[in-house]
Amino acid sequence: MSGNNEISESELRYDHMVEKALLNVVRESLEYASENGLPGDHHFYITFRTAQEGVTIPDHLKARYPGEMTIILQYQFWDLEVGKEGFSITLSFSDVPERMSIPYAAIVAFADPSVRFGLQFDTTNGDSEDFDEELEDLEDLIEDYEEGGDSVANADASPSERAAKKKQTESGDNIVTLDTFRKK
Repeated sequence: MSGNNEISESELRYDHMVEKALLNVVRESLEYASENGLPGDHHFYITFRTAQEGVTIPDHLKARYPGEMTIILQYQFWDLEVGKEGFSITLSFSDVPERMSIPYAAIVAFADPSVRFGLQFDTTNGDSEDFDEELEDLEDLIEDYEEGGDSVANADASPSERAAKKKQTESGDNIVTLDTFRKK
């Protein structure tokens, strides 16, 4: 170990390193689905920021979901192309196929409810209140879908709408967050 004290603790951004590694889990999961399809009951919820640079979605969807949008990859998706910086996919909205491209940097959450696995990415710069709300939103989206909800859910629902849908979740969920690795 060198005696160079010029590198400060803040220059080793472990939170960024961990986020990059976790985004690689998303990329590898999408690569698997692209090459092999989704086995068994596996399905993915991917929540992303629609206004993020590099996101390409139809204008009517951007207008309907100006902040965040959740897509579900399960039965009806086509032409999944996975790249180093993001992925492209065709999904059906009201029986109309729509192509979209989403950079990994725009993803806020990824979940596979069939195995109770989820990743929540830091978009709040460590604000735990915002994180807790985002986690509740993701849980609500999963519950709504499992109860027969639409293939696309609005993550910008009002708190009263979320509260109306909110049910107590079972313990044992496997949600990995960057807050786990943050210095408190």
